[in-house]
Parts: sequence; structure tokens; C-alpha cells
Amino acid sequence: MAEEAPRLDKWLWFARFVKTRSLAQALCAAGHVRVNGEAAHRGHRAVRIGDEIELLLGTVRRRVVVAAFGVRRGPAPEAQALYTEAEPPRRLGPAEDRPVAPRAAGSGRPTKRDRRRTDALRDEFDE
Repeated sequence: MAEEAPRLDKWLWFARFVKTRSLAQALCAAGHVRVNGEAAHRGHRAVRIGDEIELLLGTVRRRVVVAAFGVRRGPAPEAQALYTEAEPPRRLGPAEDRPVAPRAAGSGRPTKRDRRRTDALRDEFDE
């Protein structure tokens, strides 16, 4: 009997890339997981042996090939047997492959100086 292909989120959890299945689902929803070059936006996508998975975990990009399916979330050596590294993990620099949210100059949290100026303007109008 052939093994049933597990869900992507479950496989990521078994392989110990994430601590919980909820985090695996969030990783997929955020667009940080690609399977065979296609974005996997849902954790329920089936994984097959030989699939290449690309993950963005914080500032580290990992490319692995599915070698086996897990039956449980076991110890690290058992988890490492589930995949082979397609290439060594790559640490991304601050500007490499990471979009930066556009932000207008001066936007964000006001400084103490800004707050004092705002308070002074309010005091003028209150008089």
C-alpha cells in the first residue's frame, strides 16, 4: 500500500521547520513557501516525494527536496531524514529579496518634539 501524500503544513511541522502547524499555515499564507516553483498559499496542498520546497524563514532561505513522509513529529535526526538539502541555507542581506514597505518621510510614531509642538498648537486654540 502506497503512503498517502501529507499536507504541506503537516510535513513542514514533521520536518521541524516550524514549531506548530498553525505557524506552518501562516508561513504559507504569507507567501514564504514555494513548491516546485509555485507559491503555496494554503497549507492543505499535498506534498509528494521529489517535490522541491523553498522556504523563507526569517532571513534564511532554504531549498529542500522531499525525501520521505513522516508519521509523527519525532526527534531531529528523524525529521532530517524527511528531506535533503537542494542547496545550502542562504542568509539574506537586508535588501536582498525582501520587500521594504514604502513609508513617507516623517510618518510613523511622533517624536517627543513633535508631541510638544502639537500640544503647543492645541493650547493656542484653546485660549
